[in-house]
Formats: sequence, C-alpha cells, structure tokens
Amino acid sequence: MDRRVRTAVIPAAGLGTRFLPATKAQPKEMLTVVDRPAIQYVVEEAAAAGIDNVMVVTSRGKSSMEDHFDRMPELEAALEGKGKTEALEAVVALASVVRMHYARQAEPLGLGHAVAVARDHVRDQPFAVLLPDEIMADGATVLRGMLETYSERGGAVVALKRVPPAEISAYGCPRVEPVEEGLVRIQEVVEKPEPDEAPSDLAVTGRYVFPPGIFDALDQVKPGKGGEIQLTDAIALLGQSEPVYGWVFEEGRYDVGKPADHLKATVELALARDDLGPEFGAFLADVVSRHQLG
Repeated sequence: MDRRVRTAVIPAAGLGTRFLPATKAQPKEMLTVVDRPAIQYVVEEAAAAGIDNVMVVTSRGKSSMEDHFDRMPELEAALEGKGKTEALEAVVALASVVRMHYARQAEPLGLGHAVAVARDHVRDQPFAVLLPDEIMADGATVLRGMLETYSERGGAVVALKRVPPAEISAYGCPRVEPVEEGLVRIQEVVEKPEPDEAPSDLAVTGRYVFPPGIFDALDQVKPGKGGEIQLTDAIALLGQSEPVYGWVFEEGRYDVGKPADHLKATVELALARDDLGPEFGAFLADVVSRHQLG
C-alpha cells in the first residue's frame, strides 16, 4: 500500500471575529506575522515536508488568499523594471511552492464539516490537515515526523504538545499509552478537562495526518452544539477501527489565533530573524528598560 501523503487540507473558512475590525474585509489568515500572512507560513511548512498539493477550504469574502498565491504580471513587471530582483523572486515563488486548490464551506458547521468539504478533492488518498491558527516554525520537522509515522504504521497521527497543568483546560487532552520515544497511541480524548481531571499533560494541536477513512467517520458523526460537526468526534470513531497515534513535540509552535498570541508570535519570529533580530531586540530591550524605570 502506498502511504505517501501528497495533499494537505487547510481549513480557512472561519470569520475571525476575535480580530475585528481588522478582519471585517480581510481574512484572518491573511493578517501579517512579521512580513508574510499567517497562511503562507503554513503552506511553506507543507511544501518543506514534501507535500505538493494544498486544498484551502474558504468561505465568502476570502478571495485575497487565492490572489496571494497566484501570479501577478503587473507587479512582476514593475519589480523587474525597477531592478528589485529579490522581491520579484519572492512573489514569483509564491505561485510555484505547491499546487493550490480552493473549495468553499457554504455554512460555518464546524472543523469536521470543513475537512469533509475536501473529500471530492482528496478522494481515497491519505492527507494532512493543517490549522492556520498555528505556525510551526521548526523547519517542518513535526509534520515530517508525522508523515513518516503514517508511512510506517498507517492509522491516523495527531500532533501533541506538552503544556503546563494550568493551560490544559484550553485543549483536548488525550489518554495515551507509550509506543516509542516521542510516539504514543491515543485511547481517548477529553475535551478541555480541569487540570486535576486531565488524563495527561499532552494537548492536541493543529496538525493531523489522516487515512481516507476519516471521511466515512465524519459522515457518521452527529452534529453537536450549533449544528457543528466536530473533528475530534470523527477521530474517536475512526479509532474504533484504526489506530490513532500521537506525535509528541516540545518546541516550535506559535499560536496566532488570538490577538495577544498573534503579537507574541510576531515578536518571537522577528527576533529569530538574522535581518531583523538584532535591531528589533535592541529596541525591545530599550522599551522594557523605559517601562521599568517609569
């Protein structure tokens, strides 16, 4: 059986209400983190892991994402005429990173429903799901490890990150049994448990690798609150017939789904840049010093 994963699905149909009014006329996924939109980091992560086919599930008013990954002859000609070679190469490269495809989720019926929208595109092939609220600035090592695990073992693979007890109530938390270093088998997932009731210190994060059987599981899941189809319910159902593994990692994840976390990610990623870090770091040190003195 060929278990090579060539397709990623990025659910990007949400309204982005946490970022209003900035997201009234601009997709949340197009908000800039340092010098590129958040969704570009995610697409580049997929490409770095060897995925060459990306399906973005969008909704009304999000066509700017399609424009961003398309060619723009007028801009390219202007950059070429002004001798801005580096900028020209950057915008041209966006259209050749991977093959981009788009489908619309007509109604906001949950993450599971958004993934199900990609069924006609994915067909009977395995695929990855990458949530654009999370940036993995780790050279795609987590995703590559997940893809390798799927290739070797099959089943489904979910990214898990260890978090402090005080933070576990914000996540799905799995009960697990160890398989090998950095890999566990998920037995069940408890949604947002209180710290003293959490079955582990692991949190489900926004990276998944699925066999095509997840679509049949999504078909069987009953809608929950607000008529939404929950992806976690489908994973639990899939786990009755196929193993569900957890790929455990520690560092490299940045949450950009809330304004405060978006700012933190921007600062940390800017500081990590050779071209921006030294000057920006000195500026931040000066700001901190002045605030402390005040």
